[in-house]
Amino acid sequence: MPSPLTLAIIGTGLVGSKLISQIASLSSWNSKFKVVYIASSSRSIFAPQGIDLSSWKERLLAGPVVVVDNTSSDDVASLYPHFLSRNFSVVTPNKKAYSSSLELYNQILAASAKTGAKIFNESTVGAGLPIISTLKDLVQTGDKVTKIEGVLSGTLSYLFNEYSPATSLSPPKSFSSVVRIAKEQGYTEPHPADDLSGFDVARKLTILSRLIPELTNALPKGYESVSITSLIPDALKSTVWSISGDEFIKKLRDFDGEFEELRTKAAEKGEVLRYVGVIDVREKTIKAALEPYPATHPFATSLSGSDNIIAFHTERYGPRPLIVQGAGAGADVTAMGVLADLFKI
Repeated sequence: MPSPLTLAIIGTGLVGSKLISQIASLSSWNSKFKVVYIASSSRSIFAPQGIDLSSWKERLLAGPVVVVDNTSSDDVASLYPHFLSRNFSVVTPNKKAYSSSLELYNQILAASAKTGAKIFNESTVGAGLPIISTLKDLVQTGDKVTKIEGVLSGTLSYLFNEYSPATSLSPPKSFSSVVRIAKEQGYTEPHPADDLSGFDVARKLTILSRLIPELTNALPKGYESVSITSLIPDALKSTVWSISGDEFIKKLRDFDGEFEELRTKAAEKGEVLRYVGVIDVREKTIKAALEPYPATHPFATSLSGSDNIIAFHTERYGPRPLIVQGAGAGADVTAMGVLADLFKI
């Protein structure tokens, strides 16, 4: 007996529904056909073992469809308006869609508003930390955000916790050696310049600023419109992407003196260095920069390893900011943030 013909049926309107009914009415239809995929314009069923045609309509309407984008792809991010327009909700840790052009961001919002499909991206900023949801709650309940500042990169948090600690009993380390150790321990991207560029922090600032009514349209080019202080020495910027990560670290040694000067100047004032993201709503400034902080500041004393910390200054939280802190990177906590968003849907 020949094997059943495997069918993928796209379209469940008048003709499609009739076709499925006719297949199901055949005697011993499942010895002739194995229907593994049925799709309408907004939903689909996929079952490699075969779909029970007596209940396909119920299964097709059983629940919302969610696209979970776990990539860092610009190409996939550009499809979000298309997904949402088909009533597919989107959950993602991919920063690209929310931190690129304002045009794409507005297309995403418009498609979501038109169909009611949901968009959740908690893990784009702090992995599993409740950063985006906290900001949304503040704004939606009528609080006025005046300033947001934080250490938003787990990699840069680790680098400066090691390079410029609040207290240290051991001899100071050179900046290039800290970068080398961080790479060896898996804290950096394969090419550390990806982290030192500041682009990751700029993307996170873009995502947050667009949730603040006064700043929604402030960054037309997304993260490219953010004021970014790169930690890549100027003399290396023209060649940095043509050399390997290990070669970059070797060349970085030549600039240890420049970083040491910054660290010494801060230490003389009782300060440490931290790479922070700052959103000043009143001044309408959004920047990613290396800044000095008092050695008693929470950004100096509360962080360890690759922790993130973010402070929300608002009218309600005026005297003492609302602080969210914890592991802001890693597969486990990022996956938890995605899963939590799925539960919201």
